[in-house]
Amino acid sequence: MRANRYASSVFDPFISAARLEGIPSTYAGTRDGIDAVLRDRGLRRSTPADTARSLLLGAAATASLEGSTVDVETLAIGGGDAIARGALRLSTELLGLLPIWNRSPVQALARMHALAAAGSVADDDLGRPVDADGVARLTDLARMLGQPTEAPGLVVAALVHAEITAAGAFTTHNAVVGRAAERLVLMAKGVDPASVLVPEAGHAAEPDGYRSALLAYAGGEPAGVHQWLMYASQAFTRATEASPVGAR
Repeated sequence: MRANRYASSVFDPFISAARLEGIPSTYAGTRDGIDAVLRDRGLRRSTPADTARSLLLGAAATASLEGSTVDVETLAIGGGDAIARGALRLSTELLGLLPIWNRSPVQALARMHALAAAGSVADDDLGRPVDADGVARLTDLARMLGQPTEAPGLVVAALVHAEITAAGAFTTHNAVVGRAAERLVLMAKGVDPASVLVPEAGHAAEPDGYRSALLAYAGGEPAGVHQWLMYASQAFTRATEASPVGAR
């Protein structure tokens, strides 16, 4: 999502993608479904336990997308492989990174990578973007996030996820960081302020579709962005179904 390719103005760099054919109506329907579940199941009565369960489910789902076979209950007691434990570390500290994300997204991304990748990569590579083009893309993304946008929060979250993953700025765990950032954007944009949706589970439920859509996005053409956004709308619906609140 390079700014010079998709931005319709310097003031709203996300809006061109948000206005691709079929995207406005699709995302309006997805948001209505999310709001209905959260409202009808009592978002105002959601508890810290609901949030903690959502984060745990998200950690297990994101680990599965990276090849881990850990189950949720094993992860809950600190078990599993290095991938799963890294995902759990990230989920445990993720919500505390929201103020940093709002102030300095690149700094928050570095911390996310350090949490997720600890024990899996050399210490010198933790939290340190190493790909020059990827660093430039993350910097551009941070600048875009600092500008006002009329794009729906769901669209922004999906685009942030895909752009971080496609940028490949870190040596490893770029997709893990992208999925974590997606969750933060859903909070920051008011879509899911209590973080009780499980967006990671929405992707893990269709891993082949997830990877195919990300690959299409990485091609850098509007058709690929459109494919990713249409896929992501379905993933957000699955994220709602996976929510501890929605299961009540």
